[in-house]
Amino acid sequence: MAKTKRGWMRRLLVGLGWAVGLFLAFNLVLVLVFRFVPVPVSGLMVQRRIESWSSDKPYVSHHRWVPLEEISPSLGAAVIAAEDQNFTDHFGFDWQAIEKAVQHNEHSRRKRGASTVSQQTAKNLFLWSSRSWTRKGLEAWFTLLIEAGWSKKRILEVYLNIVEFGDGVYGAEAAARTFFGKSARRLTASEAALLAAVLPNPRKFRANAPSEYIRGRQSWILNQMRHLGGEQVVKDLEAKL
Repeated sequence: MAKTKRGWMRRLLVGLGWAVGLFLAFNLVLVLVFRFVPVPVSGLMVQRRIESWSSDKPYVSHHRWVPLEEISPSLGAAVIAAEDQNFTDHFGFDWQAIEKAVQHNEHSRRKRGASTVSQQTAKNLFLWSSRSWTRKGLEAWFTLLIEAGWSKKRILEVYLNIVEFGDGVYGAEAAARTFFGKSARRLTASEAALLAAVLPNPRKFRANAPSEYIRGRQSWILNQMRHLGGEQVVKDLEAKL
């Protein structure tokens, strides 16, 4: 009886080991592929499509991949200024921002996040939107993988091509054409700041019909862009990497 039990446990452990090994190998292959290949669809896009099946509201998805060189440097600068000012210096996690967010959230009802561009890229590309600890753990894992396997330039390129700028609007090119009737290459600093301003809640706010709150964020982002060096931040990043 004891021998049978030990054999069953051994088979279970071997099976679990294989499952974990295959899961890790699959993750590594995905990250390696998307280091070079344009992203056709993200986890978030799939999630939104599935959610639309139970909604009476029509859902149309807009997404078109373009190289980073075909996106105005103003948009990269605006996103870095708004979402992750230490993007070029950290390895996926901004511990100072996390500490400040924890301190802020202890004393305020309005919660503040501290996700970096790398974390948001990992979540949007490979995972789903939720607040579960499982998702957060997987997000940390994929963040480490893309930081180790991709350049910062590639992380920014993927982020700008898959981030949600509006309901069914994904990526810089789709956002520029939907909200401003132009290509992402031709976005001005003011338009880029508006797009970055809606990122905290792109399904609530619209870049082409900004509220007073979004106008305030736009002004703050433009000031931060000037402080950080504006488009030169992204141009220097492209030159280095």
